[in-house]
Amino acid sequence: MNVTIYDVAREANVSMATVSRVVNGNPNVKPATRKKVLDAIERLGYRPNAVARGLASKKTTTVGVIIPDISSIFFAELARGIEDIATMYNYNIILSNSDQNKEKEIHLINSMLGKQVDGLVFMGGKITEDHIREFQNASVPVVLAATVDETNTVPSVNINYEQAAYEATKTLFDHGNEHVAFVAGPIETNISDQKYSGYVKALKDSGKSYTDAYTIRGDYTYDSGIEALEQLMEMEEPPTGIFVASDEMALGVIHGAQDRGMKVPEDIEVFGFDNTRLATMVRPTLSTVVQPMYDIGAVSMRLLTKYMNNEEVTDQNVILPHRNIKRNSTKS
Repeated sequence: MNVTIYDVAREANVSMATVSRVVNGNPNVKPATRKKVLDAIERLGYRPNAVARGLASKKTTTVGVIIPDISSIFFAELARGIEDIATMYNYNIILSNSDQNKEKEIHLINSMLGKQVDGLVFMGGKITEDHIREFQNASVPVVLAATVDETNTVPSVNINYEQAAYEATKTLFDHGNEHVAFVAGPIETNISDQKYSGYVKALKDSGKSYTDAYTIRGDYTYDSGIEALEQLMEMEEPPTGIFVASDEMALGVIHGAQDRGMKVPEDIEVFGFDNTRLATMVRPTLSTVVQPMYDIGAVSMRLLTKYMNNEEVTDQNVILPHRNIKRNSTKS
């Protein structure tokens, strides 16, 4: 049978209230009494009931984390940042995979709240009015990680995706490329839209006119990168530079070009986005936008702890710095 707080109190010859104070770290317990209770806990193998403690304190010390795809290197790095800071502040996380499906996201939000989590970190694609309504009706704080809320009503941590995309595209034009294509992410996501805006702005500032055929929509996967390269190479004037919205798609672009006998960067330059571990695994190594995935996760969790603990928050929408790193997939 499970050992209860009553069993510990009887073993240590103290009240159940005293055991509760020891378990919850209350300093108002004499050292000798604390030792007696801890010894009894160890002898009996007592494990405090987290659910019961949560009901008593109205806190469960758990945080719900909803991400699109745990198998993605990008989201795994974010999740690691969240988990490390959660551990530092003595929170456990409940991790769920949403597949970036709106109905599933809404279901998971309500499921997490039903589990009495103390807060939510949410990573998704398109933040709709339905999402905002759920977040605003939640009884606990919510923070968005690497996810853009265009209304700026939900606390969030991101980088300036438009500026990052602009700088990457401008670099390719500055290298003398007449035609630079953009392999984008899903059209329905806010971040994808911001990267697209940065690409278009770089075209304009480089004195180039926009051609719709040079923008190919992918889904952030390796295979969609290969397919995008095939489409672009069928054009009458194929691009000699390609800005790609994720590293994984960029690898597909590079390998697709190499399969056609093209040399990277001599025949075609490729610039990625994220700086995941994949960027240094491919040959040639990938020039890319450095998005601090781990830091976004860590800062998101720290921001959430401030809300959960009623600490002062000076900026609810945090923009972290990014930078470009040039490797061998682009010319010097």
